[in-house]
Amino acid sequence: MTDMHGNTPSGGPVPPPTHDPHAQHAVPTGQQPYYQQPQNHQPYHTAGQVTYEKKSPNGHTFLYGFLGALLAVAIGFGGFAIWQGTMGASSSSAPQAQLGSSESSTINADEQDATLPEVVAKKALPSVAAIDVYTNQSAGGFPGSGNSGTSTLAQSSLGSGVVLTKDGYIVTNNHVIEGADALKVTVAGEQHDAEIVGSDPSSDLAVIKAKDVNDLTPVEVGNSDDLTIGEWVMTIGSPFGLEQSVATGIVSATSRSQIMDSGTDQYGNSSGETTIYPNMIQTDAAINPGNSGGALVDSDGKLIGINTLITSYSGNYSGVGFAIPVNYAMGIAQQIIDGKIPTHAQLGVSLSTVSPQIAQRYGFAVDSGAYIAGVQSGSGAASAGLQEGDIVTKFDGNNVASADDLMLDVRSKNPGDKVTLEVNRNGENKQIEVTLGSDESTQAASTQQNSAQGSMLERLFGGGSSSNGGSAS
Repeated sequence: MTDMHGNTPSGGPVPPPTHDPHAQHAVPTGQQPYYQQPQNHQPYHTAGQVTYEKKSPNGHTFLYGFLGALLAVAIGFGGFAIWQGTMGASSSSAPQAQLGSSESSTINADEQDATLPEVVAKKALPSVAAIDVYTNQSAGGFPGSGNSGTSTLAQSSLGSGVVLTKDGYIVTNNHVIEGADALKVTVAGEQHDAEIVGSDPSSDLAVIKAKDVNDLTPVEVGNSDDLTIGEWVMTIGSPFGLEQSVATGIVSATSRSQIMDSGTDQYGNSSGETTIYPNMIQTDAAINPGNSGGALVDSDGKLIGINTLITSYSGNYSGVGFAIPVNYAMGIAQQIIDGKIPTHAQLGVSLSTVSPQIAQRYGFAVDSGAYIAGVQSGSGAASAGLQEGDIVTKFDGNNVASADDLMLDVRSKNPGDKVTLEVNRNGENKQIEVTLGSDESTQAASTQQNSAQGSMLERLFGGGSSSNGGSAS
């Protein structure tokens, strides 16, 4: 794989990050899916014409498709939507929930009593859920028989989640629950029906709610901004369906960013969605299929990340995993629980990447950066005086080598944040301060028109696609 700036490390190619969405999601050409079919289905229970099926304990594996990373200059997408689950989305009048435990504690393991992993696991395990995902499989009746057939809910995949409130709100990855027709969660050995509250596909985050519970153990939330490279961490989840599994390691790196294209669905059609992962936490603590949506906790048992991606040739653990920082995840989760459409920072421009070849062809003064092909009226970019033809070369002092770099930089901020861009305008470098806007209006429009075709990135960041195939930010 190439690094976050498109460079290939010495010593040979490195595989791209992958995640583990449902079986029915195919991978882009040239990337082989890794999956295991659920085995030994047994009758679970029936409800009217709907039959549930669940794997036997020895068959607790599921169908995975691992998607590769695609750092494209221009990406066209359709059908992006932040959707409220059909099984009970929260209303806009829902009161704001307190996320995470209200108690704060520090762990001090006594060498004569218990090791640090033992104490951390004891504290954090009750707050991590196993999520079983079921999808409808219909069997039609014979024509003229009067039998309309039956609908079977078969387990199609599974993942993990983290308990945020006593009454059952659980945060997980969008790719864990995407396409689910029914959900069951197992927390502290107890199984409950669950429903989708809402999700943010562009951030790969979702919130579900266990039904009829009021005594779950919320996780204690830490601060991902305070992480130090080399500090001890633990992953908790259900790798390969092995519930309540833990693994230890360290923070290998921070601020690992990635844009991933979901490619095509099982029918070869473009799925039209891109996921943007800004400032992820890299760890060597084991993350395997089934860990997605689970917890990354620190030495005090506090949640610091949501386990999400791995880099691997085989699709299994290779020592390089990634988690969404908890500070970012909690902001999205809170918006979903409050019944809001998750919003993100917006610059308000459409972009193309400047390469040495393009710079030579058009006579640009710089040979890398993000070329502004258009500025959205009324946006932060317009108010700051950014112009079509400007080439952004730095964002808050950090180099910008491509349109993807700038999109990731913008996504790492919040609406209302002030940032300083260095732009090259007609060969002259300028420092321009911009107050980032919000993509609330474009997100709402995409939700209302989720079947319409168009540029996903336009809906994410405002502006539009440039005539030469650029993307928006």
